[in-house]
Amino acid sequence: MLGLESGLILAVIGAAAAVLLAGIGSAIGVGTVGQAAAGVVSEDPDKFGSALILQALPGTQGIYGLLVGFLILQRIGLIGGNPAFLTVEQGWSFLFAALPIAIGGLVSAIYQGKTAVSGVYLVAKRAEESGKAIIFAVMVETYAVLALLMSIMMLFGIAV
Repeated sequence: MLGLESGLILAVIGAAAAVLLAGIGSAIGVGTVGQAAAGVVSEDPDKFGSALILQALPGTQGIYGLLVGFLILQRIGLIGGNPAFLTVEQGWSFLFAALPIAIGGLVSAIYQGKTAVSGVYLVAKRAEESGKAIIFAVMVETYAVLALLMSIMMLFGIAV
């Protein structure tokens, strides 16, 4: 039986949290940059390439959350059709292992979007500075990568 007592449900909640929260942050970040980029590109269509790169950057956190979600589902046997029996402690461990990328991805994607919006405005005034605008936005990515690494290290520390 797949009940809470098995811990499997807690692990699945962790996988869902990683995917949903990091994905929500990415959607907010990408959407925010897209709004600013549309305004700039409407005035100067030649800035589309730089604006598109800046818009894509906050989307990586959603990918990281999806990766952690897949890893959890694979580790607990739901991918492959052979679900493991998990204790409640193991279930909580999987749920907590998902939290760094879930919360880190949510927050960093939103702030990366805000930084990328500023980069779009920089490109609007000085197109030759697009590299600097990208670097500013990529600096926020560092913390999403650290959250991803922590989630992965925690996941592979759980005995199943």
